[in-house]
Amino acid sequence: QVQLAESGGGLVQAGGSLRLSCVGSGTIYSVNRMGWYRRTPGEQRELVASIDGPGGTTYADSVRGRFTISKGSAKNTIYLQMNSLKPEDTAVYYCYARLRPHEYSDYHGEDYWGKGTPVTVSS
Repeated sequence: QVQLAESGGGLVQAGGSLRLSCVGSGTIYSVNRMGWYRRTPGEQRELVASIDGPGGTTYADSVRGRFTISKGSAKNTIYLQMNSLKPEDTAVYYCYARLRPHEYSDYHGEDYWGKGTPVTVSS
């Protein structure tokens, strides 16, 4: 069973920084893409940043230049370095992975989600 565990959320003042971590565990044959989404109350979940197998990255316009997604040295680990945080970055941040649990899983992979970690930026 695949699990994604996030950590690193918390309360920070505007202009500050936080680093989120996500570790995938369980039976994982290969990972197509991992990333971070966020959701604020009453809003849709939105993509913040993602990184694919070769290391290609995608960012939301609202965070580009402030946030950096990266892979960890440990397998199935990613980070989100968040700098120059703004109150509008306040949300629950979810780790996401599209992966193949087994060699015989669908080539396009399956979607998995973490439980989320809250980030609060005070003004």
